[in-house]
Amino acid sequence: MCNFPSVKDAADVAIATMMSGIQVSRVELLDEVQIKAINIANGKNFPECPTLMFEFIGTEAYAREQTQIVRKIVSEHNGSDFVFAEEPEAKKELWKIRKEALWACFAMAPNMEAMISDVCVPLSHLADIISRSKKELDASSLVCTVIAHAGDGNFHTVILFDPTKEEQRQEAERLNHFMVHAALSLEGTCTGEHGVGTGKMKYLEEELGVEALRTMKKIKSVLDPNNIMNPGKLIPPHVCF
Repeated sequence: MCNFPSVKDAADVAIATMMSGIQVSRVELLDEVQIKAINIANGKNFPECPTLMFEFIGTEAYAREQTQIVRKIVSEHNGSDFVFAEEPEAKKELWKIRKEALWACFAMAPNMEAMISDVCVPLSHLADIISRSKKELDASSLVCTVIAHAGDGNFHTVILFDPTKEEQRQEAERLNHFMVHAALSLEGTCTGEHGVGTGKMKYLEEELGVEALRTMKKIKSVLDPNNIMNPGKLIPPHVCF
């Protein structure tokens, strides 16, 4: 676990680590807003700055060796406060805060709802997409956090808004729209893990092209001629043969 002055520095380290061939099973990036939420929710006192969390694989000796290599990469990108946990309970405690990151957000704004979105780009573009999105999120009047699976180019945002205020819901939608188009401009996809569904179906034609969607519809029609298998959740209604 280590800290950085900017999300770009943190993302650059994630990219450099993966490109170096170091064996890690997890590389997670949390921005300073997310760390603040974790501190509030869990009574912690972590430095409120962009943070990377790594999980190394292999023998203990091998993991220590890899840790030293990553420590060097971190120091070359303005990183600090490198913490290495070896004991099972210490590891469990560190990863517990990551697993509960979403629920921690509500500690900052208990009466809000969350719009959760994710996009994915080639790893080489991760620093760019996070930097662009972070700038837009920080400029918004809404509270937004960034959580990234930085090892595979996938990142999430939690956008908190008051469901009774339509202008806040629209602002949350605008931020989601911004992220998607930023990802598509960087050879990415409108969603990494969360799936398309009704929320992001409208972006598929821009991402894949109408011919690809028509092919998908033909395949679905063969497998599901009565259209009873989760209808209306993937292919936009206007796409026809």
